[in-house]
Amino acid sequence: MGSTPRRSPRRRWASLLGATALAVTAGGALACPAGAAGTNVDFATHCIPPAVAGIPPIDGTTTANVSVDNTSPKVGDTVTVTYTVVTAAAGNPTDLALPADIMTPTGKVTLGGAQTGAVTVAGPKKNTPVPGKGAFPSFSMTGTFTVTSPGAITLSPGDYNIHTSYILELDTPCTVITPPAPVSETVTATSGTPTNTRSISLSSASGNPGDSVTVSGSDFTPGATVTLAGRSGDTQTADTATATVNAQGTFSGALTVNEPTTTGIVAYEGSAWNADLGAGPATYVVNDTTPVPDGSQKLTATVKAGTLSMSQAGDAVALSAVDFGQGGAATGALRTVTVKDFRGGPAGWSLTGKVTDFTGPGAKIGAGKLSWTPVCVTEAGSPSTCAAGSAGIVGVSGATLASTPDGTLTGGEFTVDAGLSLDVPAFTPPGSYSGVLTLTLT
Repeated sequence: MGSTPRRSPRRRWASLLGATALAVTAGGALACPAGAAGTNVDFATHCIPPAVAGIPPIDGTTTANVSVDNTSPKVGDTVTVTYTVVTAAAGNPTDLALPADIMTPTGKVTLGGAQTGAVTVAGPKKNTPVPGKGAFPSFSMTGTFTVTSPGAITLSPGDYNIHTSYILELDTPCTVITPPAPVSETVTATSGTPTNTRSISLSSASGNPGDSVTVSGSDFTPGATVTLAGRSGDTQTADTATATVNAQGTFSGALTVNEPTTTGIVAYEGSAWNADLGAGPATYVVNDTTPVPDGSQKLTATVKAGTLSMSQAGDAVALSAVDFGQGGAATGALRTVTVKDFRGGPAGWSLTGKVTDFTGPGAKIGAGKLSWTPVCVTEAGSPSTCAAGSAGIVGVSGATLASTPDGTLTGGEFTVDAGLSLDVPAFTPPGSYSGVLTLTLT
């Protein structure tokens, strides 16, 4: 078992600014990660091999970690969670080698601290070949949850299931022997004014066509009738059911899922989906049990999620010079920043900046003297559309350079620029003045 890695610090882009010359530097080869990486944890696991294997349950150790796309959300924000099983407690229980791309993992992440509950997660049908009696390869699963309470929220890896589709449809469920497992990640939520704190959880993150899944909800209107529905992307499927909310604002209902393209499940009050009166989608996958006809081959393609990153063109910017005794605006342009969002999830991004005071020969120019005028261009075909931040002072508190909103499916490529203007006082002593502008992508 490998040692537990240290949590990777958020990487940042730093820009060195000057009154007559503005040099952009970085604290390393810098591409901002999509989110904070969780810590690997070990926990005892009880796995039940498929009955066809003819072997008893396996008690072993799972090594896993949980990561998020935002460690500092506000109440009402949606957080994307990734559960990675580094080393599974179970492996291929048979002598038969398993080919590539026949494993579909699902699982749950346990919330604790300021907010409790479980997040259902699911992974793509993707794996390397597994030899007979060989160990299952590492795999990742993703899901989302809505923050409903301020404070520290802990995330621990929970039960998981490995479904294999080869010759037979088989499941290997693995449960945490002493739940909850150790905490792998913690997010600290701040207070907000959310209009909707409803949330749902599922009894399972996957099933065969026609299987029933239990949907549990909280913070709904007492006495309301809630519609449970399957979703394929942002389109509702024909699979629906209803449940009644009790006096405590909670409910539990069963939904039979038949549609093979289902990607999630929602619950809502009223006659149609309304984001202000509903919750979800909670991730759900329908196993593909369609038999392959004789003489045919089943072809499967997988779209692999990438990362959120940024790069900048060049590492030096020169602001115009100003005259002693007159002062005025030292102007220039920020080196172009390119943001690439290839995560393929529901989360948008935000690019912010803040600057220090400018220091020079026996004097300084305050950080509040630097202003910018942001511009953001979206590359054609991108699912998201970026918005430039407001023109104005950058300062030590910082300002938004550009951002994209959350959505059903986000991503794309974006080009961010900004006109810069440093207001130099009239009798600032002659010389070169510099400060540090830090850009942070989250």
